[in-house]
Amino acid sequence: MNNSKKILIYGYGNPGRQDDGVGVLFAEQLNEWIKNNEIKNIDFDSNYQLNIEDAETISSYDTVFFVDASTKKEINNFEISSIKPNTDVSFTMHAVSPGFILNLCSEISKNCPEAFIIEIRGYEWEFQKSLDKRTQSNLQKTLEFAKNILKEYSIKNEIEQIDIKSFLNIKQ
Repeated sequence: MNNSKKILIYGYGNPGRQDDGVGVLFAEQLNEWIKNNEIKNIDFDSNYQLNIEDAETISSYDTVFFVDASTKKEINNFEISSIKPNTDVSFTMHAVSPGFILNLCSEISKNCPEAFIIEIRGYEWEFQKSLDKRTQSNLQKTLEFAKNILKEYSIKNEIEQIDIKSFLNIKQ
């Protein structure tokens, strides 16, 4: 019987808009590494943006990491923070927040996962497919951090017993 927590890593953004696609690239590259290292109970998804249908998808997970590009100048490379359900909606339903998706999930499901956002600092947003060199560096630093965490998870083989906020040293 496998009691390990199920984790979803959901990268989103537009790969055709330079650094906006860094969340999708993170998910793709980490997924490849996970497969090569045979780490179980971690799934991946990606899209151009979050959609209300994602609320149903995340309801089958214990923990979800949303990964997106950030324009925040106070972020040096990347930042991980907790997400709480909220009802904030953007001007259109084409751009919903992870907190809004969590809120929908809690309304339609008995399970609302613990959720975090990984914001990777981006710099350029033009219609091109290549990342800015600084964003590429930030992506690599974020991937190395994630790989080190996941190596420790797989060594401990006790994901269900780890308090993720403490493990990642996330302020609540």
